This record gives sequence, C-alpha cells and structure tokens, in this order.
Amino acid sequence: MNKIVFATNNLHKLEEIRQIMDGFYEVLSLTDIGCYEEIVEDADTLDGNAQIKADFVTNRYHMDCFADDSGLEVEALNGAPGVYSARYAGEHCTYQDNVDKLLAALDGVQNRKAAFRTVIALNLQGQTYHFEGRCDGMIATEQRGEGGFGYDPVFQPDGYDKTFSELGVEVKNKISHRGKATQKLISFLQNYVK
Repeated sequence: MNKIVFATNNLHKLEEIRQIMDGFYEVLSLTDIGCYEEIVEDADTLDGNAQIKADFVTNRYHMDCFADDSGLEVEALNGAPGVYSARYAGEHCTYQDNVDKLLAALDGVQNRKAAFRTVIALNLQGQTYHFEGRCDGMIATEQRGEGGFGYDPVFQPDGYDKTFSELGVEVKNKISHRGKATQKLISFLQNYVK
C-alpha cells in the first residue's frame, strides 16, 4: 500500500482522514515519521498555512505529504474566525473556549449563516496541488451533540436539522468541508500516474 504523510498534530483530524482513506493509502502521522517539532502556521490564508505544513515535511523528511488548514467563516462576523479558527479565543484556548466566544459574539444576531472551508496542499513527486472543500450551514444558538470536535456542536450544515456533533462521523465525513476536500485528493491520487 502507498504511504503518505498527513502533516497534522490534531488526532481528531488524523483519525477522520484515516477513516476516509482506509484501504487506499497508509496515512502516516508526524509522530510516525519522528517529527516532533512545532510547525509554525503564520500565513494569513488557509492555502498558505496548509502549504507551510506540507513543505516543512517534504523539505525535512523528503516524503510525499499533504496538509490541511480549515476555518469557520461566519457571515455576520465578516468571515471571522476564518484562518484563526483554532485560536479564536487565544493562543492556548480549548475547543470549548472557541465555541463560547463564538456564541457570545453571535448573541442576539439573526444572521447565523456560516461555512466551513478546508484547503489541502499536496506535495507529490516534486509537484504541488491544492484541493478545497466547503460546507455551508449556520451556527446554532446552543451546543448540541456529543460527537466531533471543535465547532461541531454548533455548526448545522444546510439540509440538516442536526449539528455535526449530532450527525455522527460517517455522515459528517461525507458532507463536511474536510470530507469534500479529501475526496478530491483521493480522486486525484487514484488517477495519478507515477
């Protein structure tokens, strides 16, 4: 089976990607390749952060690699938290801190439209490719559900009356921003001629 590195320290993302790519590619983590350094994501776009992570692994470890960056873009907040989604409530915040800040920012706001976006940067055989996934929805007024991570308890995708946390991993992986971007990545890799 082909091996590829997914440049992330987020175990939730790693597990999601491994489930989606199961049986097709062996997805190695940063720990699997002995990378324990913190990769600084200081770009001001999702594309830029994804590319920084992929380049770090490719340049240091000489391995094919992909990396993603995701952001929640809320219309009423002019696209915030966006590229800063993971640290919306501060540098060392928890998922709960971020959700609390988001709900407080939207308190009393009628327009709750939002979109999750993921960009995947793939470094393969000396070439770079980008894939994007998007999931439109809205921010619920309160947290619902036990599953998922991050903003999942408050993000309700269009066409559903449940949040990502309530829908479960199988449904989420099919309709989510990361799921869509990953499907584009997989389709590309399946058709890639080495």
